[in-house]
Amino acid sequence: MPYLLIRFALVCAVALVSLCASPRLAAHDLPGKLTILMYVKPQDTQLIVLLRVPMEGLSEIEFPLRGQGYLDFERIDPALNDAAKVYVLDNMRFFANGSELAQPRLAKLQVAHAGDRSFQEFETALAHIHGPRPTNEEDIYWKQAFLDVLLTYDSVPSNARLSVDPNLERLGIETHTVLRFLPPNGPERAFNYIGDPGLIQLEPSWWYAFSRFVALGFEHILEGIDHLLFLFCLVIPARSVRSLIPVITAFTIAHSITLISSAFGFTPSALWFPSLIETLIALSIVYMAVENMLGAKLHRRWWIVFCFGLVHGFGFSFILADRMQFAGSHLLSALLAFNVGVELGQLLVLVIVVPLLRFAFARLSSEKVGIIVFSIIPAHSAWHWLTERGSELLQYRWEWPTFDAAFLAAAMRWAMLAIASAGVLWAMHEVFKRLRLGGANRDS
Repeated sequence: MPYLLIRFALVCAVALVSLCASPRLAAHDLPGKLTILMYVKPQDTQLIVLLRVPMEGLSEIEFPLRGQGYLDFERIDPALNDAAKVYVLDNMRFFANGSELAQPRLAKLQVAHAGDRSFQEFETALAHIHGPRPTNEEDIYWKQAFLDVLLTYDSVPSNARLSVDPNLERLGIETHTVLRFLPPNGPERAFNYIGDPGLIQLEPSWWYAFSRFVALGFEHILEGIDHLLFLFCLVIPARSVRSLIPVITAFTIAHSITLISSAFGFTPSALWFPSLIETLIALSIVYMAVENMLGAKLHRRWWIVFCFGLVHGFGFSFILADRMQFAGSHLLSALLAFNVGVELGQLLVLVIVVPLLRFAFARLSSEKVGIIVFSIIPAHSAWHWLTERGSELLQYRWEWPTFDAAFLAAAMRWAMLAIASAGVLWAMHEVFKRLRLGGANRDS
């Protein structure tokens, strides 16, 4: 019994010491969504960083309060310094030419109320952070306030390529960051992202943009289960490189057309358009699987694959749209690099799937049964996607467009896209026809 009492006393003592050791920590709930604003401005050999962070996201800091949760500005300075250190200084890192910059100087801290709009421009934000601190004459509720932080990095090489690892995503369940980079020579560049984007090159080199987007395209095709199932449906009846050349070529050229056109603003801005494309992608898988089971005519299949490839290209563009901001001034290189990554991913899939299917079909008594069995797998998944996505699409309110100048401009762009696609389709038809004739002549 004395032994149990001693153990109980020790546990209580440890708990008491832990509570007293960190009086500023509090168990506030993590907010669901919040927005962080940031300016980055190189100036001579100094780098100026301005941040605005919702105080609701600083959940580990217990700010001194008065009344019904209003900030007590007479006792708030230590808490503000703790918040800037714990959430900003200890997490965010800047790099110049690949080398990490030394710890910045915490130049200024400021508190702003919910209605403050000073961060709409860099100059007004800088003036606000140097302005007078609010007093207790103002009732500012802590969950509706912002913490403004001014950091300065010294001895930054002139004209250095700057990059940042923000690492601010833990402030909320979903953090939305708007980062505005103000280079000394050139227009402002805005980055708009959710969560952790990893290392951001504020002035990316051509090679960095190219390599990053090759990796992005490669990862996307391997993670996109709907695109993989579509490729799987193409391979099932063919199972040979020679038979797959027309359909894979048609698919590649088609999705490249719509991917490039989307990057140059050809994608409609209507809210229902992404849902329509996702529904058509599911339909393309169902169609190809059913055609496999009914008996696909492989020498004519490439043209329907081309049409579905146009749809899949729009699907690729939805992923690419949010990432093009990280390409800097190398938009065309990033676009081509993403396409290269997609093709490399497709090639890897074919290298793995074709031998496996040939191995499996060699051990089946009937090729027809094998085609039906393997086609049922993608058809089953895609049918569920088709019904779910179709139901979501039908929930949108459909209205007749307004026949104005904007509509005519959009119609002209779509007409140009249709004419270009038709021209490519005709050119491919002529090429494949001559290849077939050449192959037939050699066989004879």
